[in-house]
Amino acid sequence: MGTTNQPAASFDDADSRYDEMHSQLEAWVEELIDLVDEAAASEEFREWLDVQSRFHDYSHRNSLLIKLQCPEATKVAGYRTWQAEFDRHVREGEQAIWIWAPIIAKQCPDCGNSPSYHESSDCEYDETPPEEWSKGLVGFKPTTVFDVSQTEGEPLPDLDTEAAGEVGDLVSSLCDGADELGVDVRIVPADEWEHGAAKGVCTDRSPHSLQPLVEVQDRENQADLAVTLLHEFAHALLHFDVDDGTERAKREVEAEAVAYIVGRYCGLDTSGSAFYLAAWNSDDTEVIQERLERISRTAEEIIGVLGG
Repeated sequence: MGTTNQPAASFDDADSRYDEMHSQLEAWVEELIDLVDEAAASEEFREWLDVQSRFHDYSHRNSLLIKLQCPEATKVAGYRTWQAEFDRHVREGEQAIWIWAPIIAKQCPDCGNSPSYHESSDCEYDETPPEEWSKGLVGFKPTTVFDVSQTEGEPLPDLDTEAAGEVGDLVSSLCDGADELGVDVRIVPADEWEHGAAKGVCTDRSPHSLQPLVEVQDRENQADLAVTLLHEFAHALLHFDVDDGTERAKREVEAEAVAYIVGRYCGLDTSGSAFYLAAWNSDDTEVIQERLERISRTAEEIIGVLGG
């Protein structure tokens, strides 16, 4: 299943493209949770996280589609976008990367369908005519993008993040942005740490704001401190007050995955992260999709606070 073992996916048949894109995503999730070799599962999952870190503002489904078709992609855009905004041109013969694009149209206030679908549905809403309906998301359609490696033309502006592999002011930026995320932060001196071998915890509420309180042990390695902050932020946003002992190991995978994506985005080396995906073996594909969506959404939320 991994990128080194199978050829890249392609969706060349227009008649079957829509269904194939859906089925490929389902197949990837099913194969991931069926992998017996934990190391292979972890590596496959890490490959998706790497792609998600490069396309943090894409949905988990689109980042999966990019991974399946062009796992080495670093920046994608539509054919005309490359021309109009970057003065670059897609080389002749390059294979398009298919992703989902939102369909924005006027939608029925009751059933949420576009006018054409509304007419053929059982919805009886008729209080206002379709031309007065507000626009909204009514669905998704396949659309094409191309990676920068498939184009030629003017050099791109510098695409590297300011962190450039160094911590910089990441720790202070995370602390400054905590309130926007609805979290309180306390960096505790090592000689005052009361949580044993744990590097960070998020188990209590702040007595002042009543927001989830993230506590991390201060240390000389600021990059490690930043990743711990990211991990505990993920717990605060995703799992605080979730009282289910069977979810503990599963939640750790989600939190570590968020820290990995945001850390990679900020230029940190997070290659030491471990993903024990066997914890997800009892989940069906729909639940796994929900976990991937939560990971993607939470990473994007934190990156947004950092100005990404």
